[in-house]
Amino acid sequence: MSNTVLHGDVAHGHDHGHDDHHDAGGVTVFGFWIYLMTDCILFSCLFAAYAVLSGNVAGGPSGHEIFELDYVLVETFLLLFSSITFGFSMLAMHKGNKSGVLLWLFITFLFGAGFIGMEINEFHKLIGEGFGPDRSGFLSGFFTLVGTHGLHVSSGLLWMAVLIAQISKKGLTATNQTRMSCLSLFWHFLDVVWICVFTVVYLMGAL
Repeated sequence: MSNTVLHGDVAHGHDHGHDDHHDAGGVTVFGFWIYLMTDCILFSCLFAAYAVLSGNVAGGPSGHEIFELDYVLVETFLLLFSSITFGFSMLAMHKGNKSGVLLWLFITFLFGAGFIGMEINEFHKLIGEGFGPDRSGFLSGFFTLVGTHGLHVSSGLLWMAVLIAQISKKGLTATNQTRMSCLSLFWHFLDVVWICVFTVVYLMGAL
């Protein structure tokens, strides 16, 4: 009888441990939502600043003269596809498919890296032509807004690379699944922000 009580207490303790860990994961994801709200405020301020500065070209080029919509459209599709492939990695995670998670995360990383590579190339080309952030208020606002988004994507890629290594080593632990959920929120958030950037900065600026 004492053994039964002992085993029951142990099992009960394990259940509590699992519930506590699940609760901790939920709190972490909720906390990350709060972080995203603060990031939303940051980008809102940058969009507002860009709106004020967009007409101040100071005799320099306007968006219509320097933006290449075909080029930026490829960037946009790269980021959109990366959001889709991240969704596939989350589906694989819920199925407990470690190899599927790693495969889709790697593909997502490649799409994200391609996006950043194209953005760096765009910045390099503009600066090489003398259209750097110091050329006008418009270009200052442009480089700040687009560059801030690019830094966020770069940090997401670093996070993704670390997560790939952690999952490869430790598997789909509860902690890694929580990290996956947070990164998923972050990555999809950046996708939404970029759609706004593409519409407000590039599409409206090129008209």
